[in-house]
Amino acid sequence: MSAKSLGIPSGTEVRVPLSKLKKSPKNARKTPHSEAAIEALAASIAAKGILQNLVIEPEVDGEGAATGFFCVTIGEGRRLAQLLRVTRKEIKKSEPIRCIVDTTNDPHEISLDENVTRESMHPADQFEAFRKLADERGFGAEEIAARFGVTPNVVRQRLRLGAVSPKLIQLYREGDLALEQVMAFAITDDQARQEAVYERLSYDRDASTIRRLLTETHVAATDRRARFVGLEAYAEAGGTILRDLFTEDRGGYLEDVSLLDLLVTARLSREADSLRAAEGWRWTEAHLDFPHAHGMRRVYPHPVELSADDQVALDAVQSEFDRLTEQHQTAEELPDEVDARFGELETEIERLAAKRQAYDPDDIVRGGAFVILNHDGTLRIERGFIRPEDEKPHAETGQDSEAQASEEEGGGGDPAERAGEEEDGENDEEEEAQRLSDTLVRDLTAHRTLGLRLNLSKQPDVTIVAVTHALAAQVFYLGANAHVVGIQPVKTDLSVHAVGIEDTQAGKAWSDRHANWARQMPKDAGSLWEFVAGLDHDSRMALFAHCVALTVNAVKLPFDRRPRALAAADRLAEAVGLDMTGYWRPTVRSYLGRVTKVGILEAVREGVSEEAAERMSGMKKTEMAQAAEQLLAATDWLPSLLRTATPQGQTDLQSEAQGSELRSQAAE
Repeated sequence: MSAKSLGIPSGTEVRVPLSKLKKSPKNARKTPHSEAAIEALAASIAAKGILQNLVIEPEVDGEGAATGFFCVTIGEGRRLAQLLRVTRKEIKKSEPIRCIVDTTNDPHEISLDENVTRESMHPADQFEAFRKLADERGFGAEEIAARFGVTPNVVRQRLRLGAVSPKLIQLYREGDLALEQVMAFAITDDQARQEAVYERLSYDRDASTIRRLLTETHVAATDRRARFVGLEAYAEAGGTILRDLFTEDRGGYLEDVSLLDLLVTARLSREADSLRAAEGWRWTEAHLDFPHAHGMRRVYPHPVELSADDQVALDAVQSEFDRLTEQHQTAEELPDEVDARFGELETEIERLAAKRQAYDPDDIVRGGAFVILNHDGTLRIERGFIRPEDEKPHAETGQDSEAQASEEEGGGGDPAERAGEEEDGENDEEEEAQRLSDTLVRDLTAHRTLGLRLNLSKQPDVTIVAVTHALAAQVFYLGANAHVVGIQPVKTDLSVHAVGIEDTQAGKAWSDRHANWARQMPKDAGSLWEFVAGLDHDSRMALFAHCVALTVNAVKLPFDRRPRALAAADRLAEAVGLDMTGYWRPTVRSYLGRVTKVGILEAVREGVSEEAAERMSGMKKTEMAQAAEQLLAATDWLPSLLRTATPQGQTDLQSEAQGSELRSQAAE
């Protein structure tokens, strides 16, 4: 039976109860509608009604008789959306639905036509349309979301995209920008900045690059400064946060870096003041990073007994902690109140246990602490630093504590006697250094450093001692600068301090040694481990000694005050038996032409004789220097800066080192 026989002409608009509508078996869409799509349609219909009529045809049975139901040829999604509204009690099953009866066209064809020939709106048009609703009609994200059946976050994303520069949106429409790139630009609503970043892009237009350029002057919320201050405190102070609605931004980007730094500094200073008031330190300093070059001596706490009250309190909280642990040891998840109590007990146990270590009251009165921002945004406190001006004379020797520590570090012999000897030696060197120019001092100590390198490179066993000393000096004596071997490694270019040093006999010897090892190195650094591991013990130790020797720096600079390092250089010279007569000779160029006449005469007096110096006293400086070079050529005279003290008898260390030269030569 046809619609015409039912008295309903084709093309007629009718209202059919929802309960009388069915899905047409001739519908071309076989894949079910997504839940999200039906949700969106339901919201849209609730806000605006059905904007497009459903197309239906009467259902007939096998004999062609009307069943009273209608099959939905076009509009199945709208039918499902209305059924969803029924389940939500928004409408009844008898809700009349506006439909168009079509008995002329093939139902399957028009269903296919409905889904194939229509063209979806360009996403850019959607963005701008959403933006227009917000700007012109004052709709918020929640209201727009309700009217279109999407989440508020989706609306916010489309509104943000609608705020992207029209110039960039046009490029998106034309296919010159991808949606992912437009989303990256939308991280900021500053259209001028968006366009400026676009102009900076070259071949790399990746979305991550765009985001990086747009946030390069900001600070990520994960930055230690932001975590320390807190986003809430930053916002309360007037700071703004840039949010990325399209990626996981982990809190966004803080735009006012100056304000953030001000808040960080203020809080660190408050923490430093509180620490000083609570613990009684002479001073406290707030720093963003630890000031490694502070040049202070450090003291450490020592074990002390807990007071009776503290011990009782510690026993009590420890007992409760153990009891709770036993009670809940089989529980897969702790109740919130028990978990919170565990946290309280752990904090109290740590607080009381910390009292078992205490600083000497005298150190607290003279010392201080650094309050620092840790890498993870937490507070870090480093205590026990003594400024040089706050050092007190030692009761017995009259020296300050730092000098005593230096004595004890050297080991062996009577500390007071050794200190006097070292002081005399240092005074002699200082007196000579005062008579010499800074340039000459640098030159001479550079030559001495080269000699140290050569001798050390031949004695691996001594090298181990030097490296161990450097490690211990840095680990246990922070900032003391008591080591001469830099194990970073830090290589000092000696040619900067002594012109032509690479052309000397010693310079060439070092160059040859280094080149020999370089030739043996594998071309691929990835094979270096196998190369080193495959060396025999002696060869490996010789390579180790060579590499460590390259880091030795005993150059004395006028602005570089590191007496402990230079003292360590003296001990190293003694340990390797350094004899600079094999590496350096006094010539007009190397020394005699660069000191005063008094310095020339003193060298001749010490190296030759008093009479020889007297005979030269009337000469002009140029002639005197040339004559002195000839006289000193047959001697082993050296300036005091290049001299090595002769130890009382050969040490076991030197004895063991005698055989190392043969092993290093074998490696060459």
